[in-house]
Amino acid sequence: MKILYVTSEAAPYATSGGLGDVMGALPTEIKKTNNGEVSVILPLYKSCQIKFGDSLEHVTDISFKLSWRNTGASIYKIENAGVSYYFVENHYYFDRDSLYGYGDDAERFAFFSMAVLEFIKTWGNIPDIIHANDWQSALTVIYLKTMYSHIQELSGIKTLYTIHNIEYQGKFGMELLGDVFALDEEYKCHVEHDSCINLMKGAIVLSNYVSTVSPNYANELKYDYFGFGLSGIIESASDKMFCIINGIDYNYFSPEHGGDIDFPFKKTAFKRNKAKNKAALQEYLGLPVEANTPLIVMITRLASQKGIDLLLCILRELLSEKVQFVILGTGNKDYEDKLLEIQNEYPNMKALIKFDRVISKKMYASADIFLMPSKFEPCGLAQMISCAYATIPVVRAVGGLYDSITPYGEENSNGFRFTNYNAHDFLFTIKNAINVYQNKKEWGALCERAIKTDFSWDKSAKEYLAIYNKMTK
Repeated sequence: MKILYVTSEAAPYATSGGLGDVMGALPTEIKKTNNGEVSVILPLYKSCQIKFGDSLEHVTDISFKLSWRNTGASIYKIENAGVSYYFVENHYYFDRDSLYGYGDDAERFAFFSMAVLEFIKTWGNIPDIIHANDWQSALTVIYLKTMYSHIQELSGIKTLYTIHNIEYQGKFGMELLGDVFALDEEYKCHVEHDSCINLMKGAIVLSNYVSTVSPNYANELKYDYFGFGLSGIIESASDKMFCIINGIDYNYFSPEHGGDIDFPFKKTAFKRNKAKNKAALQEYLGLPVEANTPLIVMITRLASQKGIDLLLCILRELLSEKVQFVILGTGNKDYEDKLLEIQNEYPNMKALIKFDRVISKKMYASADIFLMPSKFEPCGLAQMISCAYATIPVVRAVGGLYDSITPYGEENSNGFRFTNYNAHDFLFTIKNAINVYQNKKEWGALCERAIKTDFSWDKSAKEYLAIYNKMTK
């Protein structure tokens, strides 16, 4: 079986969040149990070129026409753990400081999606399955099933499309249909939704199968509040939809072997070195080194989805308690400014307004409590990572957070949950966690259950393989 993952990011080459982590881990896990070829293709961003340029092997050059544009790309390759990573190089579209957020993102990822199919034609090594992810690669499915459907060698490719976050759908004005996306009027019906182009809708409709990243999220998407206008499309695709919860890469997120933390520790003996990590982080951040003061952290995008509004409502009251709080992340400028303002008022708080994977890992390994009060959360990885480091998550019972965290008081609990998107409920649950923290025996048992929770990719990869096998029969 030949599987090609099409994605806008994949760790360690390019990542801005959960999608990159998933596309860095899932193909490697699939390769362990699949005797065929496993490949990943993504843009060659500036940051990747700088960091991995010396490892890139030139494969081929391609040229093609995107609407009225004569364009082309160079394809490069890196082999990693048996997986072939292919990179689409075009300096005009991808030699930029960030992955996303540009006015021509529609054109950039239309180019990328078409380049993938043009490369496959040139490559001659036709995959059995294309597994596309989120709106940035949705056009790979759309192009394959429309304007490339007449090409005999591509006609046997099956497609799986995964919705990682339905909030970001690739919505654009209808005037881009031909000019930017190179789609004829006859294909308009596939991508039109609410009087605009919706690339995610097109991929859902045209793909052979669709998957979401947690069972609870799949159920939530049937409701307008969570579906962001696509609940009807999701309902109509229910007969070809699967829900598979994500896992985490324990090779990278390993308290014992993963690096980046000062004092590694084992699952079976973590208390002493976890305490040392806590002291080291407190000292590094200029916080009082206090072993018995609960260290509460949050590592997140500063976006409405992540529950920052709830945090800001209760933060001053929380900081009036005997706690320390550290938040790491970037995003909405108003949120950044507000967090820095509160930091200046309270010496027991640090706001790290940046993206730093090394510091984030130190925070996971050092903290006592991890906050994740998301408004919605398709799967979430941070709550799983925190458990891997014996840091207890406080989460809202939504999406994959509900599926992965069993609340304190229930059998096999590994964290705390609250249900309503309400600041008082959030604060009450944090205070409940702080109270349990004071009972060292009870807290120690909770940490042991958390660190032993299995969030590996093994089970999820087998479920994906079952879908792939079904698709190719």
